[in-house]
Amino acid sequence: MLDWENLRHFLAVARTGTLSGAARDLQVDHATVSRRLAALEAGLQAPLVERLPRSCRLTPLGVSVFEQAKTMEAAAFAIERQTRASHEPVSGKVSLSAPPVLTTHLLAGRLADFRAAYPGIRLSVSAQARAVSLTRREADVALRLVRPSESSSVVRKLGQMPFALYASLDYPALRNPRDWTFIAYDAQFADMPQQRWLLELAGPRPVGCELSDISSHFAAARAGAGVAGLPCFLGDADAGLVRLEHEGAAFSRDIWLVVHRDLRRSAPVRAVMDFLSEVVAGHGAFGSASE
Repeated sequence: MLDWENLRHFLAVARTGTLSGAARDLQVDHATVSRRLAALEAGLQAPLVERLPRSCRLTPLGVSVFEQAKTMEAAAFAIERQTRASHEPVSGKVSLSAPPVLTTHLLAGRLADFRAAYPGIRLSVSAQARAVSLTRREADVALRLVRPSESSSVVRKLGQMPFALYASLDYPALRNPRDWTFIAYDAQFADMPQQRWLLELAGPRPVGCELSDISSHFAAARAGAGVAGLPCFLGDADAGLVRLEHEGAAFSRDIWLVVHRDLRRSAPVRAVMDFLSEVVAGHGAFGSASE
């Protein structure tokens, strides 16, 4: 009988393409991944991975085993989800993945309210820009700014997050739009919708600095570094910023709530979903889900 832990480590190597990447994903050391992979190959009496200087490449057999192992992994996670969903008490740990801007500036300030309402639930919130896999149990519930497409997930639109241009009240060019310089994202986020919107509004005017996340844009705008495109719920709440009039289209991001279909009736998960819906619906800066 194959050791599932060995297969789990092999799956991580196959997905990341390196032993070190697999170690980071599994939160173990490099030697553990190497040992688990070697044990699996020894048990099968066949090589699954070709170890190259900077990467790992699956052998033809490794490709076949990878596909079958993914099916086994999905079945294992399904058993976990179904077992968990059958537990009725509103208690236990629920993991939530949400965009950093919503985690830092919206949800963190409401966690005391959640704790008071559901003292038996340990809510673990991870601020992540990437879309995590609910099928692989990387999170139980997720908030996303792009509509999820996984067939195994249940999706609901909670509202819209409008953006606008903001600058510090002390920004020297505040009253001279032709002299504005802009705070944009760095090259790795070139395809992000708010980056395209901001650069379209900027036109020939220069980008003064590039930062990788909205919280940094917010801090830079407050410090007078230039004009930033910020969510209105964040910019309007700060007395040191002013919303700027501009030509061009308005812009917003949809907020989506997503849960794996096997967990949607779990009492703790249901409580977290209701909490998220209430937070978004109760904030005046977010548009309604029907918009």
